[in-house]
Amino acid sequence: MSEAPAPGAGPHPEDLPQLMEAMRSVGSGLELHATLERICETAAELADASYAAIGVVAEDGDGLAEFVYQGVGGEASRLIGRLPGGRKGLLGALIRESEPLRLADLNADPQSFGLTEDHPPMRSFLGVPIHVDGEIFGNLYLADKRSGGPFDDHDLDMVRVLAREAGIAVRNAHLYEAAKQRERWIDGSVAVTTALLSGGDADEALQVVAEQARRLSGAAAALVLLPASAGGLEIVAVASEHPSRALGLVVPPESEVVSQLLAGHDVFVEDAADDPRLDAELTRGYGPTMILPLQSDGRVLGTLLMARGTGARQFSGAERTLATQFASQAALALMMAEAQRDRERLAVYEDRDRIARDLHDLVIQRLFATGMMLESAQRGTLVPEVRKGVGKAVDELDVTIQEIRTAIFALQQGPADVPAGLRTRVLRESNMAAVPLGFKPSHHFAGPVDTVVGELTAKNLIAALREALSNAFRHAAASRIDVTVDATVQMPDGRAGVRLTVADDGVGIPQGGRRSGLKNLKRRAESLGGDSWYGPGIGENGGGASVVWEAPY
Repeated sequence: MSEAPAPGAGPHPEDLPQLMEAMRSVGSGLELHATLERICETAAELADASYAAIGVVAEDGDGLAEFVYQGVGGEASRLIGRLPGGRKGLLGALIRESEPLRLADLNADPQSFGLTEDHPPMRSFLGVPIHVDGEIFGNLYLADKRSGGPFDDHDLDMVRVLAREAGIAVRNAHLYEAAKQRERWIDGSVAVTTALLSGGDADEALQVVAEQARRLSGAAAALVLLPASAGGLEIVAVASEHPSRALGLVVPPESEVVSQLLAGHDVFVEDAADDPRLDAELTRGYGPTMILPLQSDGRVLGTLLMARGTGARQFSGAERTLATQFASQAALALMMAEAQRDRERLAVYEDRDRIARDLHDLVIQRLFATGMMLESAQRGTLVPEVRKGVGKAVDELDVTIQEIRTAIFALQQGPADVPAGLRTRVLRESNMAAVPLGFKPSHHFAGPVDTVVGELTAKNLIAALREALSNAFRHAAASRIDVTVDATVQMPDGRAGVRLTVADDGVGIPQGGRRSGLKNLKRRAESLGGDSWYGPGIGENGGGASVVWEAPY
């Protein structure tokens, strides 16, 4: 029969050395799980029990969040299967009543049920609560006294003292883990801020946000979503344990979750796979999920989603708080990066205006004057070959003046003035790259580029072209760059696709050098079902490098 014993007289004086050693052992570490294991082991020794366990009560008080045990071997543990949830039976009663409980025969108590046939036989039982800062943290369970008899008052007194010391050790471990956890999230926020403000590729910086969020939250996947041009939220970065095709997907604006997020509200989901508000295809295989708005100064810039696998533990209150702070820091860094890009863009526009003025006011005037001088010289000569040569030079000057005027017009155009065709966007990127390169890359198109390539693939192709031209400017020391866009490619899996090739005659890709840009290109292609690689360039004997990026339409 069950018994809720009254406090005894306390440990005997001869027990003090053993008890002091037990207390020293329990308080000797700071890592929480290791501390719980030491408490189990020490309690079993004190009470001469065959089995010991600690059930950590969930934050909401409903069942156990963690179950650490001692005495059950690996094979037996595998046969037993799933660990107890603690909502029903004897363990549930201990959580609800939070009082010591002693049983002479575990199997005779009506609340004792649920043990599988593979579970080791247990008879005597002793349960003692562990309090941390006045709140119930969990219960210490002991079973099967090795001597064969029931647990007595002496055992209860010893375990009670140990439980009090265990509460202190658990509190210290909690404080240590909380400090380490905050430190990790702060380090992650610093890494994200550095990536966003480094002036590098924006997509790669957002990938850093997703990877840091996944690592810090212990999630199976993390996604960054930004507002889509047609409404809703578009997935722009994915960090996952498994390859994902989610990149580029748009969550429609009519989604209830999108409305909540754009209004600046956090969304916490216990099981993403069963929540009707979420896209079932996107959330298949995921359980506990946090979806946090990236907002700063009242403005929602995007969304950060972190999802654990099906059946994983829920995010704790501390994790939710730290993740929310991380999202706020990431949003602030996003705003600062956006302002920095705006300043850089303004500087580029001002420089383009200056270049356009110089071309118009200086270069064209000088070319025009040179043409006038040549025409005068042409009229003054009687030699036919000279007249013909001078006339050809004047024609070339006229063509050059027209090209310069076209360039001036292009320099004075804003992004909104440029047509949306892929061919035009490729030409625009090549023209913009001509300023830092000192020469204009040549270009070649094959197939119906503007009509067959979809917007998602086109957007990623332009980003890949920008990355490849940037790498060539920074590292290649090239004097020639050829850009080819071929829309007649057949992919290895038989699908039609488009291939971008950027080849130069520079120094090539050094062995052992950084490959972050090339990895980013490959990741971007693979997210669309394509691929990216590099090879020899167009210099003498294959000198330089060529970067190839391809994806289905």
